[in-house]
Amino acid sequence: MKHPATLAPGGLYAITNGPRPDLLHVVAQALAGGARLLQYLDEEPGDARRRAETAAIASLCRQHAVPLIIHEDVALAQAVGADGVHLAHSVDAIRAARECLGPAAIIGVACRDSLADARSAAQAGASYVSFGAMYPSPTKPQATIAPVDLLRQSAALGVARVAIGGITPDNAALLIEAGADYVASISSLFAAPDVRDAAQRFARLFPSPNP
Repeated sequence: MKHPATLAPGGLYAITNGPRPDLLHVVAQALAGGARLLQYLDEEPGDARRRAETAAIASLCRQHAVPLIIHEDVALAQAVGADGVHLAHSVDAIRAARECLGPAAIIGVACRDSLADARSAAQAGASYVSFGAMYPSPTKPQATIAPVDLLRQSAALGVARVAIGGITPDNAALLIEAGADYVASISSLFAAPDVRDAAQRFARLFPSPNP
């Protein structure tokens, strides 16, 4: 399994909202706008469709040197040569994914509002941990709101930190200031009338150079 891209210093973490007929177009727009990490999230049935979509998205991501992460599907990640997976918190699942995908794979772990989960995930070999929802989320309206201070408290874990949930270009700066290496967006990015412009608005919030 090849991993041509590694975690950038930080930036926008784009998470897809498929299935949708224009998926490849909007992914291309997010990448052109400055996304630094991209997750394929699609829990609808259709193995052949999902395999074809992720293979095409993997090609787009390689063109931009942006890692492609697959939501919860290690087998699919391996099949299309993705750069890693995003998992619900489970030490056993983290170790199994690492064993399957190799030492260079990016293993992300959802830790919601738990510093203890983030600590155990980091110890088990996670590449990044995510906290959220940071704000009320249209994607998961029942999600528990995580305290912003988790981003500060987790600084010593030695892994990248992702903030997720209800994040927009207008409310992301506080999270970045608190220590988020990445801010993740689904609806405020992929439901925007101009996906590239929305990605650029997120990208401009980070100190590193972005398009």
